[in-house]
Amino acid sequence: NISEHFADAAIEFIDRKHEKPFFLHVCFTAPHDPLLMPIGYEQFYDPNKMPVPKNFLPEHPFDHGNFEGRDEALLPWPRTKQIVQNDLSLYYSVISHLDAQVGRIVDALKKSGEWENTILIYSSDHGLAMGSHGLRGKQNMYEHTVNVPLIMVGPGIPADVRSNAQCYLRDLYPTSCDLAGVPIPNTVEGKSLKPVLTGAQDAIYDEVFCYFRNFQRMIRTDRWKLIYYPHLDRVQLFDLKEDPLELHDLSGEAAHQQVRDKLLNQLNAWRKQQDDPSLQQTAENS
Repeated sequence: NISEHFADAAIEFIDRKHEKPFFLHVCFTAPHDPLLMPIGYEQFYDPNKMPVPKNFLPEHPFDHGNFEGRDEALLPWPRTKQIVQNDLSLYYSVISHLDAQVGRIVDALKKSGEWENTILIYSSDHGLAMGSHGLRGKQNMYEHTVNVPLIMVGPGIPADVRSNAQCYLRDLYPTSCDLAGVPIPNTVEGKSLKPVLTGAQDAIYDEVFCYFRNFQRMIRTDRWKLIYYPHLDRVQLFDLKEDPLELHDLSGEAAHQQVRDKLLNQLNAWRKQQDDPSLQQTAENS
């Protein structure tokens, strides 16, 4: 299994004698497609007992820009609960196998005597819908895709602390430098998360932005999320505090027009700053 090969290589590196501090980036590809059942994990998750996402839908209510993409083509339309359960059973099995490989790396660090002197950061580049909102893949701006795990442990990082501070994956580079006492290069765009980790700050960003090709743009604050679809000139607005599953689009409600307009203006300002090519598409739709 490919995950085992990645773990084997990482453990081989850890077992070497290191006279200088080391940096190890283990980039597992699992649970990326194609999902292949790991040997010995066939009975881990009974498909018939898999809980279907609470925001499951047979189909997404409109074309979000990737209906014909690979991820969405892997399951037939409309989605059924049984189809999603079968897919989730396989997905969870692959994740459990991956988790075991991460455990092997942790065990190797402890065996080497370097565990107490090592900072371990665990994250992922994205999630998958797996039936939520009628979607299967990663090409969307919903929480199940963009709100990825980020776990850190090591010297200088308080244990058993959870933070809701928003961040980008690009922040992991300056954060690693900051925690290790290494100067952060001036060319780095990300920001160190150390102030949040140590409790010196509650947040780094008031809002974060995300995009998918020319089809989707997003702005997210600690409470609100606005998604804009340039090809449709369509907006969604979600109150993440009251509606974490993003089931109720508030963009058309008069009571939330002020929030909608503020976020849309902030998003458009960011798009102009980034020289967003979809701005031309937006202008044509106006």
